[in-house]
Amino acid sequence: MQSQLKEFGLGATAACGACLFTNPLEVVKTRMQLQGELKARGTYAKHYKNVFHAFYTIGRFDGLRSLQSGLAPALVYQAVMNGCRLGSYQVFTNLKLTANSEGKLQFWRCLIAGAVSGAIGAFLGSPAYMVKTHLQAQATDTIAVGFQHKHSGFVQALSGIYQQFGIKGLWRGVSGALARVMVGSGVQLSTFSTTKERIMQMNYFPERSLLIPISASMISGVAVVTCMTPFDVVSTRLYNQGTSASGKGLLYRGFVDCFVKIFKQEGVMGFYKGVGPHYFRVGPHTILSLLFWDQLRMFSTSMGMLEQN
Repeated sequence: MQSQLKEFGLGATAACGACLFTNPLEVVKTRMQLQGELKARGTYAKHYKNVFHAFYTIGRFDGLRSLQSGLAPALVYQAVMNGCRLGSYQVFTNLKLTANSEGKLQFWRCLIAGAVSGAIGAFLGSPAYMVKTHLQAQATDTIAVGFQHKHSGFVQALSGIYQQFGIKGLWRGVSGALARVMVGSGVQLSTFSTTKERIMQMNYFPERSLLIPISASMISGVAVVTCMTPFDVVSTRLYNQGTSASGKGLLYRGFVDCFVKIFKQEGVMGFYKGVGPHYFRVGPHTILSLLFWDQLRMFSTSMGMLEQN
Protein backbone atom coordinates (compact mmCIF):
# COMPACT_ATOMS: atom_id res chain seq x y z
CA MET A 1 0.00 0.00 0.00
CA GLN A 2 2.82 2.40 0.91
CA SER A 3 4.59 1.65 -2.37
CA GLN A 4 1.39 2.34 -4.33
CA LEU A 5 0.92 5.70 -2.58
CA LYS A 6 4.49 6.59 -3.55
CA GLU A 7 3.59 5.88 -7.19
CA PHE A 8 0.88 8.56 -6.97
CA GLY A 9 3.31 10.99 -5.35
CA LEU A 10 5.91 10.44 -8.07
CA GLY A 11 3.33 11.02 -10.79
CA ALA A 12 2.14 14.25 -9.17
CA THR A 13 5.69 15.57 -8.70
CA ALA A 14 6.65 14.83 -12.30
CA ALA A 15 3.54 16.53 -13.73
CA CYS A 16 3.89 19.66 -11.59
CA GLY A 17 7.52 20.00 -12.60
CA ALA A 18 6.53 19.94 -16.27
CA CYS A 19 3.62 22.35 -15.70
CA LEU A 20 5.90 25.13 -14.47
CA PHE A 21 7.53 25.21 -17.91
CA THR A 22 4.48 24.67 -20.13
CA ASN A 23 1.71 26.75 -18.50
CA PRO A 24 2.29 29.82 -20.75
CA LEU A 25 1.60 27.61 -23.77
CA GLU A 26 -1.58 26.43 -22.06
CA VAL A 27 -2.70 30.07 -21.76
CA VAL A 28 -2.07 30.65 -25.46
CA LYS A 29 -3.80 27.39 -26.43
CA THR A 30 -6.91 28.25 -24.38
CA ARG A 31 -7.23 31.71 -25.96
CA MET A 32 -6.84 30.36 -29.49
CA GLN A 33 -9.37 27.57 -28.91
CA LEU A 34 -11.97 30.12 -27.76
CA GLN A 35 -11.27 32.53 -30.62
CA GLY A 36 -14.13 32.66 -33.13
CA GLU A 37 -16.35 30.39 -31.04
CA LEU A 38 -19.23 29.04 -33.20
CA LYS A 39 -18.33 31.40 -36.04
CA ALA A 40 -17.37 30.45 -39.59
CA ARG A 41 -13.81 31.12 -40.74
CA GLY A 42 -13.29 34.64 -42.03
CA THR A 43 -16.26 36.11 -40.13
CA TYR A 44 -14.38 37.23 -37.01
CA ALA A 45 -11.32 39.27 -36.14
CA LYS A 46 -8.29 37.20 -35.19
CA HIS A 47 -6.65 38.61 -32.09
CA TYR A 48 -4.23 35.67 -32.08
CA LYS A 49 -2.90 34.79 -35.55
CA ASN A 50 -0.48 32.08 -34.42
CA VAL A 51 1.31 30.90 -31.30
CA PHE A 52 4.09 33.50 -31.58
CA HIS A 53 1.70 36.38 -32.29
CA ALA A 54 -0.44 35.22 -29.36
CA PHE A 55 2.52 35.40 -26.97
CA TYR A 56 3.28 38.92 -28.17
CA THR A 57 -0.35 40.08 -28.01
CA ILE A 58 -1.01 38.69 -24.53
CA GLY A 59 2.23 40.15 -23.20
CA ARG A 60 1.51 43.53 -24.76
CA PHE A 61 -2.11 43.98 -23.64
CA ASP A 62 -2.36 41.85 -20.49
CA GLY A 63 1.25 42.00 -19.29
CA LEU A 64 3.90 39.30 -19.12
CA ARG A 65 2.56 37.96 -15.81
CA SER A 66 -0.67 36.99 -17.57
CA LEU A 67 1.27 34.30 -19.47
CA GLN A 68 1.28 32.40 -16.18
CA SER A 69 -2.46 32.93 -15.59
CA GLY A 70 -4.14 30.02 -13.85
CA LEU A 71 -0.84 28.57 -12.63
CA ALA A 72 -2.17 27.73 -9.14
CA PRO A 73 -5.17 25.67 -10.35
CA ALA A 74 -2.98 24.23 -13.11
CA LEU A 75 -0.53 22.88 -10.54
CA VAL A 76 -3.36 21.52 -8.39
CA TYR A 77 -4.89 19.89 -11.46
CA GLN A 78 -1.59 18.35 -12.50
CA ALA A 79 -0.95 17.05 -8.99
CA VAL A 80 -4.43 15.51 -8.68
CA MET A 81 -5.01 14.37 -12.26
CA ASN A 82 -1.55 13.15 -13.17
CA GLY A 83 -0.84 11.89 -9.68
CA CYS A 84 -3.87 9.63 -10.03
CA ARG A 85 -3.28 8.94 -13.73
CA LEU A 86 0.40 8.04 -13.66
CA GLY A 87 0.11 6.44 -10.24
CA SER A 88 -2.87 4.27 -11.27
CA TYR A 89 -1.17 3.28 -14.51
CA GLN A 90 1.96 2.19 -12.69
CA VAL A 91 -0.14 0.22 -10.21
CA PHE A 92 -1.80 -1.56 -13.17
CA THR A 93 1.69 -2.23 -14.55
CA ASN A 94 2.96 -3.53 -11.21
CA LEU A 95 -0.04 -5.87 -11.07
CA LYS A 96 0.96 -7.17 -14.54
CA LEU A 97 -2.35 -6.02 -16.06
CA THR A 98 -0.59 -4.35 -19.02
CA ALA A 99 1.41 -7.42 -20.03
CA ASN A 100 0.56 -10.78 -21.55
CA SER A 101 1.26 -14.20 -20.02
CA GLU A 102 4.88 -13.97 -21.22
CA GLY A 103 5.44 -10.69 -19.41
CA LYS A 104 5.62 -8.55 -22.56
CA LEU A 105 3.68 -5.27 -22.74
CA GLN A 106 0.65 -5.37 -25.03
CA PHE A 107 -0.47 -2.16 -26.72
CA TRP A 108 -4.22 -2.72 -26.23
CA ARG A 109 -3.76 -3.54 -22.54
CA CYS A 110 -1.67 -0.39 -22.09
CA LEU A 111 -4.27 1.63 -24.01
CA ILE A 112 -7.12 0.49 -21.75
CA ALA A 113 -5.06 0.95 -18.58
CA GLY A 114 -4.08 4.47 -19.70
CA ALA A 115 -7.67 5.41 -20.53
CA VAL A 116 -9.04 4.13 -17.21
CA SER A 117 -6.24 5.86 -15.30
CA GLY A 118 -6.94 9.07 -17.20
CA ALA A 119 -10.68 8.95 -16.48
CA ILE A 120 -10.04 8.63 -12.74
CA GLY A 121 -7.63 11.57 -12.75
CA ALA A 122 -9.81 13.76 -15.00
CA PHE A 123 -12.88 13.34 -12.81
CA LEU A 124 -11.06 14.17 -9.58
CA GLY A 125 -9.18 17.11 -11.10
CA SER A 126 -12.13 18.60 -13.01
CA PRO A 127 -12.90 21.55 -10.67
CA ALA A 128 -9.29 22.76 -10.80
CA TYR A 129 -9.19 22.44 -14.61
CA MET A 130 -12.42 24.42 -14.98
CA VAL A 131 -11.09 27.31 -12.87
CA LYS A 132 -7.76 27.14 -14.73
CA THR A 133 -9.63 27.58 -18.01
CA HIS A 134 -11.68 30.51 -16.67
CA LEU A 135 -8.59 32.33 -15.39
CA GLN A 136 -6.56 31.74 -18.54
CA ALA A 137 -9.39 33.05 -20.73
CA GLN A 138 -9.70 36.31 -18.75
CA ALA A 139 -8.29 39.20 -20.78
CA THR A 140 -8.63 42.91 -21.40
CA ASP A 141 -11.62 43.80 -23.59
CA THR A 142 -9.38 44.55 -26.59
CA ILE A 143 -8.24 40.93 -26.97
CA ALA A 144 -10.92 39.04 -25.03
CA VAL A 145 -12.28 35.80 -26.52
CA GLY A 146 -14.97 33.51 -25.21
CA PHE A 147 -17.06 34.11 -22.11
CA GLN A 148 -15.28 36.24 -19.51
CA HIS A 149 -15.61 34.90 -15.96
CA LYS A 150 -14.70 37.56 -13.41
CA HIS A 151 -12.65 35.60 -10.90
CA SER A 152 -10.01 37.20 -8.72
CA GLY A 153 -8.18 33.96 -7.99
CA PHE A 154 -8.31 30.20 -7.56
CA VAL A 155 -9.85 29.97 -4.07
CA GLN A 156 -12.36 32.75 -4.75
CA ALA A 157 -13.43 31.04 -7.97
CA LEU A 158 -14.02 27.68 -6.29
CA SER A 159 -15.89 29.34 -3.43
CA GLY A 160 -18.02 31.48 -5.75
CA ILE A 161 -18.98 28.59 -8.04
CA TYR A 162 -19.85 26.39 -5.06
CA GLN A 163 -21.97 29.09 -3.40
CA GLN A 164 -23.87 29.82 -6.62
CA PHE A 165 -24.30 26.34 -8.11
CA GLY A 166 -23.42 23.88 -5.35
CA ILE A 167 -21.13 20.86 -5.60
CA LYS A 168 -22.59 19.98 -9.02
CA GLY A 169 -21.36 23.28 -10.42
CA LEU A 170 -17.76 22.37 -9.66
CA TRP A 171 -18.04 19.41 -12.01
CA ARG A 172 -19.77 21.23 -14.88
CA GLY A 173 -18.13 20.26 -18.18
CA VAL A 174 -16.63 17.06 -16.80
CA SER A 175 -18.02 15.03 -19.72
CA GLY A 176 -15.63 16.81 -22.09
CA ALA A 177 -12.73 16.35 -19.68
CA LEU A 178 -13.32 12.61 -19.37
CA ALA A 179 -13.28 12.13 -23.15
CA ARG A 180 -10.25 14.41 -23.53
CA VAL A 181 -8.11 12.74 -20.91
CA MET A 182 -9.19 9.16 -21.67
CA VAL A 183 -8.10 9.61 -25.29
CA GLY A 184 -4.95 11.56 -24.43
CA SER A 185 -3.91 9.33 -21.54
CA GLY A 186 -4.63 6.10 -23.38
CA VAL A 187 -2.59 7.19 -26.40
CA GLN A 188 0.22 8.78 -24.35
CA LEU A 189 0.92 6.01 -21.87
CA SER A 190 0.44 3.15 -24.32
CA THR A 191 2.74 4.67 -26.96
CA PHE A 192 5.31 5.69 -24.33
CA SER A 193 5.42 2.28 -22.63
CA THR A 194 5.52 0.18 -25.77
CA THR A 195 7.89 2.52 -27.64
CA LYS A 196 10.28 2.67 -24.69
CA GLU A 197 10.32 -1.13 -24.47
CA ARG A 198 10.94 -1.44 -28.23
CA ILE A 199 13.80 1.09 -28.16
CA MET A 200 15.41 -0.75 -25.24
CA GLN A 201 15.17 -4.06 -27.13
CA MET A 202 16.90 -2.55 -30.17
CA ASN A 203 19.92 -1.54 -28.05
CA TYR A 204 20.35 1.79 -29.82
CA PHE A 205 21.34 3.50 -26.56
CA PRO A 206 23.05 2.42 -23.32
CA GLU A 207 20.70 0.73 -20.85
CA ARG A 208 20.09 3.75 -18.58
CA SER A 209 20.50 6.49 -21.20
CA LEU A 210 18.15 9.48 -20.95
CA LEU A 211 17.74 9.24 -24.72
CA ILE A 212 15.52 6.18 -24.26
CA PRO A 213 12.65 7.94 -22.37
CA ILE A 214 13.21 11.17 -24.35
CA SER A 215 12.81 9.34 -27.70
CA ALA A 216 9.74 7.48 -26.47
CA SER A 217 8.25 10.73 -25.13
CA MET A 218 8.76 12.55 -28.44
CA ILE A 219 6.92 9.84 -30.36
CA SER A 220 4.20 9.79 -27.72
CA GLY A 221 3.77 13.58 -27.91
CA VAL A 222 3.03 13.54 -31.67
CA ALA A 223 0.44 10.78 -31.22
CA VAL A 224 -1.24 12.62 -28.33
CA VAL A 225 -1.64 15.94 -30.16
CA THR A 226 -3.07 14.26 -33.26
CA CYS A 227 -5.69 12.28 -31.36
CA MET A 228 -6.44 14.60 -28.46
CA THR A 229 -6.81 18.12 -29.95
CA PRO A 230 -10.48 17.83 -31.06
CA PHE A 231 -11.48 16.61 -27.59
CA ASP A 232 -9.34 19.33 -26.02
CA VAL A 233 -11.21 22.04 -27.96
CA VAL A 234 -14.59 20.61 -26.89
CA SER A 235 -13.44 20.40 -23.28
CA THR A 236 -12.25 24.04 -23.26
CA ARG A 237 -15.54 25.25 -24.74
CA LEU A 238 -17.66 23.30 -22.23
CA TYR A 239 -15.66 24.54 -19.26
CA ASN A 240 -15.56 28.18 -20.31
CA GLN A 241 -19.14 28.74 -21.53
CA GLY A 242 -21.34 31.07 -19.53
CA THR A 243 -24.15 29.65 -17.41
CA SER A 244 -27.72 30.61 -16.58
CA ALA A 245 -28.88 31.23 -13.01
CA SER A 246 -29.80 27.55 -12.79
CA GLY A 247 -26.28 26.48 -13.83
CA LYS A 248 -27.13 25.35 -17.38
CA GLY A 249 -24.69 26.16 -20.17
CA LEU A 250 -25.63 29.09 -22.41
CA LEU A 251 -24.13 27.57 -25.58
CA TYR A 252 -23.87 23.81 -25.18
CA ARG A 253 -26.01 21.18 -23.46
CA GLY A 254 -23.17 18.70 -23.21
CA PHE A 255 -20.33 16.93 -25.00
CA VAL A 256 -22.28 15.68 -28.03
CA ASP A 257 -24.13 19.00 -28.51
CA CYS A 258 -20.83 20.91 -28.37
CA PHE A 259 -19.18 18.51 -30.83
CA VAL A 260 -22.05 18.85 -33.34
CA LYS A 261 -22.25 22.65 -33.08
CA ILE A 262 -18.52 23.11 -33.62
CA PHE A 263 -18.66 20.87 -36.70
CA LYS A 264 -21.69 22.70 -38.16
CA GLN A 265 -20.48 26.24 -37.48
CA GLU A 266 -16.70 25.96 -37.76
CA GLY A 267 -16.11 22.83 -39.81
CA VAL A 268 -13.50 20.14 -39.22
CA MET A 269 -10.74 22.72 -38.75
CA GLY A 270 -12.66 24.14 -35.80
CA PHE A 271 -11.60 21.06 -33.87
CA TYR A 272 -7.95 21.91 -34.52
CA LYS A 273 -7.95 25.52 -33.35
CA GLY A 274 -4.91 26.09 -31.19
CA VAL A 275 -3.20 22.97 -32.53
CA GLY A 276 0.08 24.91 -32.80
CA PRO A 277 0.37 25.89 -29.13
CA HIS A 278 -1.19 22.55 -28.21
CA TYR A 279 1.67 20.75 -29.96
CA PHE A 280 4.30 23.06 -28.48
CA ARG A 281 2.69 22.58 -25.07
CA VAL A 282 1.90 18.84 -25.16
CA GLY A 283 5.22 17.94 -26.77
CA PRO A 284 7.43 19.46 -24.05
CA HIS A 285 4.93 18.60 -21.31
CA THR A 286 4.82 14.97 -22.43
CA ILE A 287 8.60 14.79 -22.68
CA LEU A 288 9.20 16.53 -19.35
CA SER A 289 6.47 14.81 -17.32
CA LEU A 290 7.25 11.32 -18.62
CA LEU A 291 11.00 11.92 -18.37
CA PHE A 292 10.66 13.23 -14.78
CA TRP A 293 8.34 10.33 -13.94
CA ASP A 294 10.68 7.75 -15.45
CA GLN A 295 13.77 9.19 -13.75
CA LEU A 296 12.03 9.65 -10.39
CA ARG A 297 10.92 6.01 -10.48
CA MET A 298 14.45 4.84 -11.34
CA PHE A 299 15.92 6.95 -8.53
CA SER A 300 13.30 5.75 -6.03
CA THR A 301 13.90 2.13 -7.01
CA SER A 302 17.68 2.49 -6.69
CA MET A 303 17.20 4.02 -3.22
CA GLY A 304 14.91 1.17 -2.17
CA MET A 305 11.84 3.43 -1.93
CA LEU A 306 9.97 1.39 -4.54
CA GLU A 307 9.92 -2.31 -5.23
CA GLN A 308 11.75 -3.42 -8.37
CA ASN A 309 9.21 -4.49 -11.04
